[in-house]
Amino acid sequence: VTVLQRLVGKGNTAIVIEHNLDVIKCADWLIDLGPEGGDGGGQIVAEGPPAEVAKTKGSYTGHFLKRYFKTNLSAKRKRAASSRSKKEPTKAQSATKKKTTKTKTVKKSKSRSRKKAAAGKS
Repeated sequence: VTVLQRLVGKGNTAIVIEHNLDVIKCADWLIDLGPEGGDGGGQIVAEGPPAEVAKTKGSYTGHFLKRYFKTNLSAKRKRAASSRSKKEPTKAQSATKKKTTKTKTVKKSKSRSRKKAAAGKS
């Protein structure tokens, strides 16, 4: 896919006959031939960007693209929510973290004062 994208990026046109949805979803324009293979096909069932073909009734490619997009979109949303929850603490976690930090600072300053007092320094 990367090689095809580089070719197109340099102004070339690439025509690919493909059934792999990972490749199909990257296309600028699809021409879905069918409705069946062999003697039952040969007609243009759908054409356009992958998102448009996914909405076309009667297109097997569109049907599977639609499912593919839904599955990958929900997986992306789950990953995004998961990464947000790891990066952005809740209000309760933030409050606890702030309290912990303050407590540590107070303990360290008391400890230093005690050491100075024990050493006879002010």
